[in-house]
Amino acid sequence: MIPRTRYKRQETYRIFASEFSGSSLTEQKSEEYAPAFIISKIGAKVNRALVCGVVENIERRDGDNGSSYNFTIRDPTGAIRLNIAPFQPELHPTAEEMLSKFDSGERFLILFVGKSRWFESEDGGVFTSLRVEECCVIEKQRYLSWLTSTADATLRRIDTYNKALEVGLDEGEMRAAEIPEDLILGIISARNHYQKVDTEEIRLGVLKAISMVMKGTDPVEESVDSHEVKKTGDRDIDDSQERKSIPIEGNAEPSKVIIDLLSGENEMLGYDALVTACIAAGSSEEAAEDAIEHLRDVTMEISEPRFGFFSSSS
Repeated sequence: MIPRTRYKRQETYRIFASEFSGSSLTEQKSEEYAPAFIISKIGAKVNRALVCGVVENIERRDGDNGSSYNFTIRDPTGAIRLNIAPFQPELHPTAEEMLSKFDSGERFLILFVGKSRWFESEDGGVFTSLRVEECCVIEKQRYLSWLTSTADATLRRIDTYNKALEVGLDEGEMRAAEIPEDLILGIISARNHYQKVDTEEIRLGVLKAISMVMKGTDPVEESVDSHEVKKTGDRDIDDSQERKSIPIEGNAEPSKVIIDLLSGENEMLGYDALVTACIAAGSSEEAAEDAIEHLRDVTMEISEPRFGFFSSSS
């Protein structure tokens, strides 16, 4: 009798949507019961994840094998997709309750624990999601606590990844450089696969989450408001346009950060994007808000052509 490999239960990662959904590297061994992994750009080797967000969509699909449920939830960094399969009847009553609430027009916060899964298209594109193991509706305070712990975990991965860039792609070298053991294999795989990794873009997502915690914002209201279609004349403003050229490090004056942003490629940027950029450059939130008001109302170097969106007056 051939002995069967025993695999230990995998770590549950706290991970934001943008890091998980932006991953395209997968790992699946051929052995039965071998864990499957999605490996993020900064080395999170995710078999199981704990994610939270505002419900954006719930859909039930009825097939020959029974019902399945597809969820889309959104956190401050983006959206993530989850699925409950027909062979998980123990989760169907909870899914039905959530579907009923959603169909009645209610928007709420959900916590999920799920296992990584993916679909690869014919052209090589990888579409990630999670197979739900546990789920429940949560309150604002629990969500803000998740944002805090996930921000801490993500910053640890960012800092470790940047440190590891100075080390060769060898486990021994990384241990000698005191790279945490739990991140070594994921970072090696990520560096071999991803050609260019912008860790500052991932850090910006963390800053958005921290900003929400600091403000004590209602995450449901924030999500609904911030993801409506934004129009400037006939031109849409999407999240990627708001992120362009935002400085993350340094100790710049908030007024200079704002002027530099609006005089660059960005024709118009939202209030939150400007404040987040100033905080990332070393300012306080209050100093950033004061700088926006001063530049708009006193020196008139910037204007507010549409409520909450700013452009250079020059």
